[in-house]
Amino acid sequence: MASNKKQREPFWLGGAAACMAVCFTHPLDQTKYRMQVLKSKTSMLNVLYRFAARDGIPSLWTGLSASILRQGTYSTARFGFHTYFSDKVLNYTGAKKLSVTQNIACAGVAGGVAGLVGNPAEVILVRMCADGAKAPAQQFQYSNAINALARVYRDEGMGAFWKGLTPNIARSVLMNVSQIATYSSAKQYLTGHLGFGDDTKTHAISSLMAGTMATTLCAPADVLKSRIQSSAGKEGLLQVLRTGLREEGALFLMRGWTPAWLRLT
Repeated sequence: MASNKKQREPFWLGGAAACMAVCFTHPLDQTKYRMQVLKSKTSMLNVLYRFAARDGIPSLWTGLSASILRQGTYSTARFGFHTYFSDKVLNYTGAKKLSVTQNIACAGVAGGVAGLVGNPAEVILVRMCADGAKAPAQQFQYSNAINALARVYRDEGMGAFWKGLTPNIARSVLMNVSQIATYSSAKQYLTGHLGFGDDTKTHAISSLMAGTMATTLCAPADVLKSRIQSSAGKEGLLQVLRTGLREEGALFLMRGWTPAWLRLT
């Protein structure tokens, strides 16, 4: 998200690009969600192979309509609100460019608002992706995103669209803030202390470090969010956390880290 008004592209382009990108990365998202709800230790490749062999390779794109809806709401809101808050700060300060601190603050607030906006789509995305990892009796079996929205409203009411909202907002804020902060710090260290030039290699290394940090910081909130949203029950955040720690140990909070990292970086 650029902070220079003269160079900024229309915010909706970011959402459109995210919708297109997810058509290629959806199998990673699906695998991440399945790893997060499974209570057995298993690798990303094992999950990919197991379900592709059982249900066929096209099944790896199950839930794509929900993924596109999620990107169309969450990502568009994330870019749009970052643009909005950035403009407000620039107009207030009279500066031509946001400082790193201002950019991080705008990104954090935009991420929180986007998490709120995108939560209904997040609920149905998690459920559609995680269905294949559940026993048939526990599956929701939504046919597409529109069907999922209608059935959630009919069967569970409006409140179900806000399941997992707290960890989802936390994840969204952490994602935006950690990416910008880590990227800026890494780039500054590489150019200022290690003699790197301001070139493609420096940007690539900085992006890799930012993606790794963001994935790690967001993983616990992401796992808790997915487990709450994937169930039609009334389990709360603390109950899901206590159960996971008691039955699986602290490392359950890192479930799905590898596909999440590959998708982000």
